Amino acid sequence: MQSRPPSPSHPRFAWASRNFRIQTAATVVSGLGNAGAPIATAFAVLEAGGSQADVGYVTAARLLPTVLLLVVGGALADRLPRHHIMVAANLFSGASQAVLAALVLTGRPPLWQLLLLSAGGGAGYAFYSPAAGGMIMESVAREHAARAFSVFRMGLNGAQIGGAALGGALTAAIGPGWVLALDAGCFLAAAALRFFLEPQAPAAPGTGGSMLRDLREGWQEFASRRWLWVIVLQFSVLVACVSAVEAVYGPVIAKERLGGAGAWGLAMAAYGCGLVVTGLLMVRWQPRRILLVGNWGVFLFGVPAFALAVAAPLPVLATAMFLSGVGVTVFGVNWMIALQQEIPAEAFSRVSAYDELGSLSLAPLGTALAGPAADLLGLSGALWACGTLSLLLSAAVLLEPQVRRLSRRAADRPEQRIAEPAATR
Repeated sequence: MQSRPPSPSHPRFAWASRNFRIQTAATVVSGLGNAGAPIATAFAVLEAGGSQADVGYVTAARLLPTVLLLVVGGALADRLPRHHIMVAANLFSGASQAVLAALVLTGRPPLWQLLLLSAGGGAGYAFYSPAAGGMIMESVAREHAARAFSVFRMGLNGAQIGGAALGGALTAAIGPGWVLALDAGCFLAAAALRFFLEPQAPAAPGTGGSMLRDLREGWQEFASRRWLWVIVLQFSVLVACVSAVEAVYGPVIAKERLGGAGAWGLAMAAYGCGLVVTGLLMVRWQPRRILLVGNWGVFLFGVPAFALAVAAPLPVLATAMFLSGVGVTVFGVNWMIALQQEIPAEAFSRVSAYDELGSLSLAPLGTALAGPAADLLGLSGALWACGTLSLLLSAAVLLEPQVRRLSRRAADRPEQRIAEPAATR
């Protein structure tokens, strides 16, 4: 059973536990650096003489260890104190980014070094993410979930705005190495904040069994919910398309046609504005059909691909990115509510790991093939393909009844689970 954290002293914010406030603050700090780091990395590859395909390979190198190690990170996060795992992962990621920054600042690092250090950052994220998901879910009481998750995402998304704009501007003004150094510093500051998090529940599932059994139990929790794995299957392709657009095609087009890193940073900042503005809406808006409404937001994910495909000017591209941010927040808040409502707290990190594993499973392939796909279809053709596939996937998911019907439960009946038809179990 989820333990209730002590309330803060100010009654107006009684829903915001100490752990929630610390985790949100740390997420904002690390998010500032993380928002600018992909822009800096892409332009570091290009300035070192790399090609469009090389940008995709470096992005794939970061994603691949994340995919391979997520389930291990999830199992550990349900066994060990989650805040310890987050601190260790932040320190590791900070060290990896510091080395990468030093290499970029002192010369033009060869591609293999960029690949190796990007992979290090991905490995750190694989252990951080499941623990962070479990911690934020534990720190929020169900009756305050919509408000808390909206505020959390507003903090994260506000960092996206500032980090993307600052990262793009600094990359253009003083070079990508300093942006990567800033990201390393943000990781270290976030680790210092998370050191003060307190455990709220027993660290382990309490069975004393093997990690393989823990992983098997987590898989059973994941696979038994059709609404969950259908959406994760959708996102496995969707994230690959979005990653190719945002990590490869966007920076390349910005360098060739829009004026460079500063322009792409502004576009990413517009995306962040969409995230934050919609977060304010989601504080109040509590739709009953949480996944149905969330998936309507997914229809907006592919809009930037279409804007880039038609060679839209920067203001139009920024508007498209803003709309994409709106969709991400509408989906993200409702998704967090669904997971907290339906997944047992003691298995949350493992289920979260399977969720993220499935969602990211094709992203390394998508980014690695982004360059060859553009060579085959043309850059515009590849972008049209990404945007169209995103729309088709958003429509296909609505064919699943559980996605359309899963509803928000009353907070005063936390023990009630929404029964699934026997034929769907």
